[in-house]
Amino acid sequence: MRRRLVTTSSRVLHFLVPALAALAAWSGWLGWDQQRDVHPDGSTSGPYEPWQVIGLVLTLLLPVYRSVSRGHTAGAVLGTTAGLTAAAWYDWSDDASGLFVIGVGLVMTGSLAATAAVSGVMTLAGRGTRRTAS
Repeated sequence: MRRRLVTTSSRVLHFLVPALAALAAWSGWLGWDQQRDVHPDGSTSGPYEPWQVIGLVLTLLLPVYRSVSRGHTAGAVLGTTAGLTAAAWYDWSDDASGLFVIGVGLVMTGSLAATAAVSGVMTLAGRGTRRTAS
């Protein structure tokens, strides 16, 4: 019984660490910027600048790599996706039109695909270095 509890808590931990890292990274990079930029021609953009999103992605590479290198690829992919999805939902849910749900769905789909691809590349790269080291 104790072994099952340790195994279950270990699996939850491998999911929670990337999820909490994604929540913290969203908060640090995107959570503070809520204003749209108005350009001289009257058009608007934002609220996020490209450098903020790039910073978020680069920050998330570390917890994803940590999880993948320890053999917890599913936790890295699902945890990061869940964290980003929850952060987007919280950040955008005050939209009166209700269209934020589409944006959250796109964040979920995009982060799932991107994190799975990056994790796959990291897994393959890790296997290649282990073979050459042997």
